Amino acid sequence: MTDPNHPTDPTDPTGQDRPGDPNQPLGPDHPDHLREPTPPTHPYYQELEFLTPREVPARFAVRYGEDHRPPGRPGVLARRATLGAGSHVLQYRLPSSAQGDPHAYALLERETAAAVSLERRYGGAKFGAVFARIVGFDLTAAEPFVLYRPPTGRPLSEWAGRLDAEDQERITGQLAMAVRLLGEADLVHRAIAPDTVRWDGARVRLCEPYAAQRAGEAREPFGGAPWASPEQRAGQGVADPRDDLWSVAELAYYLLAGRPDRGDGPPADLADYRRLAALGQSGFFAARAADRPRPADLMRLLHVPDPLATGIGAADPLDRWRTEYDRQVARKRAATGGAPVHPDAEEPPPPDPRPSRITLRERLFGGGGDALRPAAPAVTPEEAPPPPPRGRMCPHCLLPVEYDERLLVTIDAKGNRIPLDLSAERRPGHVADALRKAYHLCPHTVDGDEEHELPVPYLTNGEPLSVALVGSSSVGKTHLLAAMLGEVELGGLEPYGLKCRPLNPEAHRTFVRERVQRLKEGRQLGRTGQQTFARFADGLLVSAGGAQPRPVVFFDLAGEDLAQDGEVGRFLMGVDAFVFVLDPLRALRLPGLDPVREQSGLRRRDLGDEAFSTVLNRIPRQRGGLVAAPAALAVNKSDLVRFEPVVDRWLGRALPGRYDPGAVREESRDAYAFLAHHAGAAWLKPFDDCADCTLHFVAATGGQARGDRFPHGARPRRVLAPLLSLFALCGLLPGAEPTEGIVR
Repeated sequence: MTDPNHPTDPTDPTGQDRPGDPNQPLGPDHPDHLREPTPPTHPYYQELEFLTPREVPARFAVRYGEDHRPPGRPGVLARRATLGAGSHVLQYRLPSSAQGDPHAYALLERETAAAVSLERRYGGAKFGAVFARIVGFDLTAAEPFVLYRPPTGRPLSEWAGRLDAEDQERITGQLAMAVRLLGEADLVHRAIAPDTVRWDGARVRLCEPYAAQRAGEAREPFGGAPWASPEQRAGQGVADPRDDLWSVAELAYYLLAGRPDRGDGPPADLADYRRLAALGQSGFFAARAADRPRPADLMRLLHVPDPLATGIGAADPLDRWRTEYDRQVARKRAATGGAPVHPDAEEPPPPDPRPSRITLRERLFGGGGDALRPAAPAVTPEEAPPPPPRGRMCPHCLLPVEYDERLLVTIDAKGNRIPLDLSAERRPGHVADALRKAYHLCPHTVDGDEEHELPVPYLTNGEPLSVALVGSSSVGKTHLLAAMLGEVELGGLEPYGLKCRPLNPEAHRTFVRERVQRLKEGRQLGRTGQQTFARFADGLLVSAGGAQPRPVVFFDLAGEDLAQDGEVGRFLMGVDAFVFVLDPLRALRLPGLDPVREQSGLRRRDLGDEAFSTVLNRIPRQRGGLVAAPAALAVNKSDLVRFEPVVDRWLGRALPGRYDPGAVREESRDAYAFLAHHAGAAWLKPFDDCADCTLHFVAATGGQARGDRFPHGARPRRVLAPLLSLFALCGLLPGAEPTEGIVR
């Protein structure tokens, strides 16, 4: 046997490997399936557990062959395996030695998602044989792996110069069909070449989709000339199904000419081959994907029937719920009169009755001006002086706070509040640095209330924005917030024109050290303890395009506190935006989640999240009986359902580098439909009750913890999507108008 990418037995020139019935599903219905863990019957045998492409658990006795390193797949080991009495499979696994590279795991996960998607779409159809057939996988194993049926036939590189014109046309036509099917699944294979495509005399078979990307994602450099297109080799632009058409055209030339081309455009001698004239004239050898026709055009050119022309399978059951989403958006638009719903602006407080004097704040930020807003144009002496500065509402006690240098303090390591007097400091730079780290006592503390304070930048910058994460205990709020701020720390908001600094440097360092860094190291975070007084977990100063920074603070309370109408939840009345965090284990009626529910000790609830209801019932309603504060419903732990097609459509791709309201609406429609179909209506209460609410598939950790660790590290997915949506709805995101995240 040669390497596992080309398992051709030298004693069998046809490369056929047909143990019994090769099409019999290798799952729980197979006669060799083990219902219970069973001691091996032979020292050479072990036991292998995996999930089928439908995520059904399966268990077989297994005997392994020798390891090989397949070409083009760094870090991965491959070997043959025999399941039960004689069902042969190929196993590709990520050994422990390669798991230090998080990119290696991501590639295996992406390959598995692509293979599962193709199997679920086309596995039951005759033409599905053009793809590598996945048998099963386990991405949570100590050494994650994926299993495939062994291929038949020989690589096209071994057929060069031996195929007649009819076979060449059949190969080209079947490859065109494969690219068409891949494109319908939003996939680009990117590894179509003579040594990865096999031919058994009747049909082609592509190799495993280990290099596949989602259409529309930024191209990753892969492949070499001439088989990979120039754009793919360079990693320029976004992946396009027409990248694979370049490979098909180059293979057609190779089969006819008997040699490869240079790979930088149409072959120089293309005119010498009349059978390729149509390909050349139609632009399939164009260097840019945008200049090539579509896969369906190539099929028509080759007179190949399109299997998708008449539709495949049943209608999408989510379509009726997508229509319902549109109806609900229209309902909310009508209820609010078609106008954005925002709380009425508060009247500014009266001028401070204290005697006027030059304060520290005026020395630093300008005398008498409103330092809480962007600077106004210069005025002539005859014009009236600017109005007195407006107070900020304390996000804890919901009372207005005016800046008063007499209330400045610092907090030492023991939590003691030490008065800060900067009246004698004449160096503006030193004053600014001290205020950056200082706190301002809230003057409204009365007997029985907990003393509290605000970072000084909260009072001396733009309009604050408070964000509360809402959900019951163990839904992943703390992990989601840590993952969000971890992405912010890595510059995740900069592509959207946003710059972020800590609201208070020391508090932010503590949060990063105790939460963000711990999660980055693959350690599970402890549960948030109950509190007697709500304090925000961390804060940022967010600025866009040189505008005045706005303080953004994040509240993360224990689920037990949020599910009760206690005093600790009073702050919710003043929260500006909400992230409702939904746990699929509690919400979804999917049998595949039952084993995880059992391991986690969680039960499904049809009545929705208690914290959702308690919080939404507590917040005052505005016009139309809707909550005015913008909201995002985050389907956390979406990695548990990542192979559901609608989830994979979003979770399987990275966030785009710019905010796209149309994509936000499409994801919201899909997430709404998914929840409406698989969960009770109560889980959609945030969307029903909030005037502006987007929905998102996110994963804070990317996997389940074992003990207090995530075996393959924490791998956040799309965690910034809810935050970007809220920023757009609140007017903080450049180029996005408020309420733009939802069609209104």
